[in-house]
Amino acid sequence: MPKKARELTAIEVKRLEHPGRGRNVTFAVGGVDGLYLQITPTNGRSWLLRCNIGGNRRHVGLGGYPDVTLAQARERARGARDLIWQGIDPIEDRKANRAALVAAQHRGLTFEKAMESYLTGKLQEFENEKHRKQWRATLDNYAIPKMGKMLVADIAVGDIQRTLEPIWTTKTETASRLRGRIEAVMAWATVAGHRTGDNPARWKGNLDSILPKPTKVSKVTHHPALTLDDVPAWFKDVISRDGFATRALEFMTMTAARSGEVRGAVWAEIDLAGAVWTIPAERMKARVEHRVPLTKQAVNLLEALDRIEGSDFVFPAPRGGELSDAALSACMKRINAARAGGYLDRQSGRPAVPHGVRSTFRDWVAERTEYPRDMAEIALAHTVGSEVERAYRRGDMMEKRRAMMAEWGQFLNGAMRAGVDQSGDSR
Repeated sequence: MPKKARELTAIEVKRLEHPGRGRNVTFAVGGVDGLYLQITPTNGRSWLLRCNIGGNRRHVGLGGYPDVTLAQARERARGARDLIWQGIDPIEDRKANRAALVAAQHRGLTFEKAMESYLTGKLQEFENEKHRKQWRATLDNYAIPKMGKMLVADIAVGDIQRTLEPIWTTKTETASRLRGRIEAVMAWATVAGHRTGDNPARWKGNLDSILPKPTKVSKVTHHPALTLDDVPAWFKDVISRDGFATRALEFMTMTAARSGEVRGAVWAEIDLAGAVWTIPAERMKARVEHRVPLTKQAVNLLEALDRIEGSDFVFPAPRGGELSDAALSACMKRINAARAGGYLDRQSGRPAVPHGVRSTFRDWVAERTEYPRDMAEIALAHTVGSEVERAYRRGDMMEKRRAMMAEWGQFLNGAMRAGVDQSGDSR
């Protein structure tokens, strides 16, 4: 039988010293087979258990001395030997326990902290500062008061329901966006290891069972638009007014472009000789380059504009930089206020707004012309057809759209029927 080490006392262990030369040394302390005190040349001390695990010689660390006393070291050594007897590797068992502890700490993350971590990366996707603020605002205003202090691991479907229900029927669009954003935060928390299981904010096969469909509780509210019969009088009023905001509204009307596309237009995008305005993909909602044919009247408008030194914008703000969306809205409000009763949307009865001009253009194409629907949709920079159809459609109907926009320009200026210009001559 191998010789057993003598059981050292606590005092004897304390008096053990490194010989002063060589590497680490070990001293058998007895009490448990294979238990040693290891001492480094710099007098660092720790407990080791030498043992066989699965036929391999291993050293199991049991902690440092004197934080771990002799009695504690012997207790830990016995526990390790008991695990080995059961067929368990104490080293791997310790790693698994540490991993479980880390996972438990991760699951202690609150929804508020998870949201902040998620938004740190997510908000970088948005070029528009307004969109970044909207994303955060919906979560800050509606989700954080209800779930901010809750652990993401504890959030259930009932908590999502409790957060959404107060605004689900009164602010349906906001509530729907809020649900999607909560779902995104919870998905991040799951992937990051802070929670497990299904996403409680998922709609299909989940919340759709307890909340009514958004389309059933809220009708889509369209931007108030000009009636077709009001267009010539309204456009005449626009032309009669001064200012870059008014010229931007006039140009937006002639091109049926979005407010942001017009306000962000720079001279490098304009080809006056070719009568084309090319809007780069990064400025388009669909992230696809869009070409706009310019009528003679639109070219004349651009040529008559004063160019502001130091500004590349076609329609700069008074203090430089880009015009605000509010500038065009204010211009529209002044025009509405100048007319008795204003220019009202036929369906809602509300005053027309700049974005509603695009709807008016779409109504004009459908009701007053024979131009195909797809041509109007392309003019509005809407996505037309399936992905396969778009792959095969290489052109953008540029010249055909040029004719359509010319006719639209004639209508704006009071032509009573398609094909007749302001002088009354047929095209």
